Amino acid sequence: MPTDHLSSTFAALADPTRRDILARLISGEATVTELAEPFDISGPAISRHLKVLERAGLIARGREAQWRPCRIEGARLKDVDDWLDRYRRLWEERFDRIDDYLRDLQKGGTNDHGN
Repeated sequence: MPTDHLSSTFAALADPTRRDILARLISGEATVTELAEPFDISGPAISRHLKVLERAGLIARGREAQWRPCRIEGARLKDVDDWLDRYRRLWEERFDRIDDYLRDLQKGGTNDHGN
């Protein structure tokens, strides 16, 4: 995944209103009006948030007659998860090594970690 996609995805996710919009869309499609209901911001402000999410590839907007439903697009979130997974695995390995070291210390023994 090109870095610019990842950057635009993280930039879109940086705003709590946009994260709340995505959380709402997990349960299914919604109109702009439905998405705006819980927020104390203007319609144009919601539209700007939706445009950011759409440009980042996190949502798509359909057109069914007068109804323009928004829906979540999972591919970009999967890309973020894949990117984060590398670091998740790194930290899990480090924590496993710390656990091994602490178990060795509790046993009063030595280990192969330079002690």
